[in-house]
Amino acid sequence: MNASKPMVPSGHILVINPGSTSTKLAIYSFATDSQSLTCIQQTTLDHSGVETCAAGPVLDQLDYRLKAVQKFLTSTKVSPDLIMARGAPLCPLEGGIYTVNQTMLHDLRSARYADHASNLAALIGHELAYDKDLPVYIADPITTDEFESVARISGVPGIQRKSRSHALNIKASTRRLCQQLHKSFSKSRWVVCHMGGGISVAALDNGRIIDVNDALLGMGPFSPERAGALPSSGLLELAFSGDYDHKKLTELLSKHSGLVGYLGTADLREVEARILAGDGEAQLIFQAMVYQIAKEIAAMASVLDFKLDGIMLTGGMAHSNLLCNALQEKLHRVATIHIEPGENELEALAEAGLRAILGDELVRNYEPL
Repeated sequence: MNASKPMVPSGHILVINPGSTSTKLAIYSFATDSQSLTCIQQTTLDHSGVETCAAGPVLDQLDYRLKAVQKFLTSTKVSPDLIMARGAPLCPLEGGIYTVNQTMLHDLRSARYADHASNLAALIGHELAYDKDLPVYIADPITTDEFESVARISGVPGIQRKSRSHALNIKASTRRLCQQLHKSFSKSRWVVCHMGGGISVAALDNGRIIDVNDALLGMGPFSPERAGALPSSGLLELAFSGDYDHKKLTELLSKHSGLVGYLGTADLREVEARILAGDGEAQLIFQAMVYQIAKEIAAMASVLDFKLDGIMLTGGMAHSNLLCNALQEKLHRVATIHIEPGENELEALAEAGLRAILGDELVRNYEPL
């Protein structure tokens, strides 16, 4: 590990966050004397009509997306001093800021841990920085793993609980809330629930995610798209029914379950409109989701022995007053509830970049075990 030192007294950070059919970009200006950070430009590049984004390995999209980002940078006439890239699925590693090195690039090109659009972020950043000698970092990827040993035990030898979560927004939102409350991020205990297409419910002990449900497959509450925890007998019946192979069953559980499976939509706003129109089924499924989220939050509070500074609701669905009010009603006796809505990934990456520039956080080397 090495502490990053301030590079220049002021300058710009480019943030890169690829999605399945788009690339979100932002440019932030920073000043080290005032420790300030300001978003001066933000855009979303739409790739939905590009053939290479429809099928095949994500690596096939690198050249197209790189050229699109280069075109954006040329139009801004800004030369970044640091590039922050969205952390892709990598080997399990502690949360923090990591420099993009050749080992990481190899794992991303080979899709060693997942063939995911976010693999392109560090690859694009590396290409942009190659002849300019710019630092390229990631921060708090979804495979951030700070579990205590007891949290890894599943109940079946040979199956280990995995740490996969919305770690970037969970940690960034908690840092921000701690600043507002004049609390120390590294000396506080929180249960943080990120509610998006998937739902992560994490126990944070002194800045570390010591337990969290697997937000992608198999644990926690169901979400707009994902199944969450399931009865084993029912899952076995599905798996051996002959109707699904491994790929189809994975797609069912990760993309076509939850609100989509029951109600045909992943849009919570549409579900709320149906509830207001008197749709009893929409009301029941919504109540079930609230029930499961609250149950998981209470379970994570038990991980912290119910000694916590508060509960935070974040992510895109935290914009819903109906959802947040329902959760507050169920959980207000557990701890004080704070609401910090939004995904906030671009801002979170820029904030991590500023901490690196100021030398406030160690920049680590990516070295898989």
